[in-house]
Amino acid sequence: MPLRVLSALDSARTQLYHFSAIFIAGMGFFTDAYDLFCIPPVSNLLGSIYYENEMPIRVKASVNGIALCGALAGQLFFGWLGDRMGRKRAYGITLSLMVASSIASGFSIGRSAEAVIGSLCFFRFWLGFGIGGDYPLSATIMAEYANTTTRGAFIAAVFGMQGLGILASSIVALILSATMISVVGDMPSFGQKDVVWRIILMLGAVPAGFTYYWRMKMPETARYTALVANDPRQAAVDMSTVLNLNIEEDESDDSGTQSLLPQFGLFSMAFVKRHGLELLGTASTWFFVDIAFYSGNLFQSDIYHNIKWLKCYYKNPLDDVYRSARAQALIAFCGTLPGYIFTILLIDRLGRFKIQLIGFFFMSVFLFALAIPYESYWAQKAHRHGFLAIYSMTFFFSNFGPNTTTFIVPAELFPARLRSTCHGISAAAGKAGPIIGAFGFFSYPTGIGINNALIILAVASCLGFFCTFLIPETKGRSLEENEVELTQVQA
Repeated sequence: MPLRVLSALDSARTQLYHFSAIFIAGMGFFTDAYDLFCIPPVSNLLGSIYYENEMPIRVKASVNGIALCGALAGQLFFGWLGDRMGRKRAYGITLSLMVASSIASGFSIGRSAEAVIGSLCFFRFWLGFGIGGDYPLSATIMAEYANTTTRGAFIAAVFGMQGLGILASSIVALILSATMISVVGDMPSFGQKDVVWRIILMLGAVPAGFTYYWRMKMPETARYTALVANDPRQAAVDMSTVLNLNIEEDESDDSGTQSLLPQFGLFSMAFVKRHGLELLGTASTWFFVDIAFYSGNLFQSDIYHNIKWLKCYYKNPLDDVYRSARAQALIAFCGTLPGYIFTILLIDRLGRFKIQLIGFFFMSVFLFALAIPYESYWAQKAHRHGFLAIYSMTFFFSNFGPNTTTFIVPAELFPARLRSTCHGISAAAGKAGPIIGAFGFFSYPTGIGINNALIILAVASCLGFFCTFLIPETKGRSLEENEVELTQVQA
């Protein structure tokens, strides 16, 4: 018989605790986005301080991409750990690592430029490791807390905090650079420039540390406690408290727990037959969308310089930080954030599958529209505002589309015992995309031509569109439905 606590979760009315869970889990993503996207506005400043205006290509690629390498490793490790140790315990480890690494990044020191940048890359790797762990754990926790009818909107709201984090990183860079310019003028000293990027990086510890207490107060999810730890009565006690419901499990309900558990491992043929194509679909679509989304974000300052929206160098390098951050904030406010909002409002109406197809389709259309006539039309200064308008639309349809849905679907599709692991695998495949971008053909977009870079992003979006057909719709389905279907087939 089905467990009462799971039925209660699926049918529970939306209440304050759901919004508390969104905020607590979402602040992790706010921190993640802040830490990942605070680098682009200050990368040119680092070049001015340590490399006499221009940072070498390989060094710039390392500074931009090393946190992504850490994130890939963290997604795999903490995804696995979340299914072994429990979502809550692993969650606390990731947050502690993010706080410590953010602070340590600001204390990157050395006797030479190479030593400073090397220590910065070391700390940002471990920062990325903690950020990576936040992906499978936040998604799984929110999915396992939510009810069936609004689950997509709740998970999308958690992920949507990424947009606020991107905007916050830009605003912090704007305020610090503008303040320093007003104080020191056009000729800042080495120390004055050096302190700006350190403060920007260290402030990433604030939102993570702020939510640590509340994360540790959250109970373990009922689905992990009941279906993996095999303690449905404890799950009922936990959820009765937080949802203000009276849930009691009978002795006879224990047998229902075992009937819902998958009787196969991740590397078994049973998993391959039941979920192999689905895992391939979630991993491949995430891979392709992240090539476009992260490459476009991490190297947007190079694109802005190339279309002459930003000059290559300013008399004051802090002015370059200010203008790059302003450009990033404008794109985030006009394209990125609205995309998240539309997804939150519509995902439980349209479904994940439709929104993902729509997003990939329009990303492809807009990127090809920018790439093909780039040299003959968009590269001219007179057309830069049209370029920026279309460019911002690629971010809108990324977020009202696959950048959000690829985060949601793996948390809904796989069995409880393997849910965090499979989400981590999918997310790690996604991070492989921007790593290729950072260390490969996008390490310096103007080197291969902006038009060629945009064509690659457009092709990746097209491939993501077709890979979406490997993934079933998960709207309106209980998280246990796949496991029940398997049991019925085996019976």
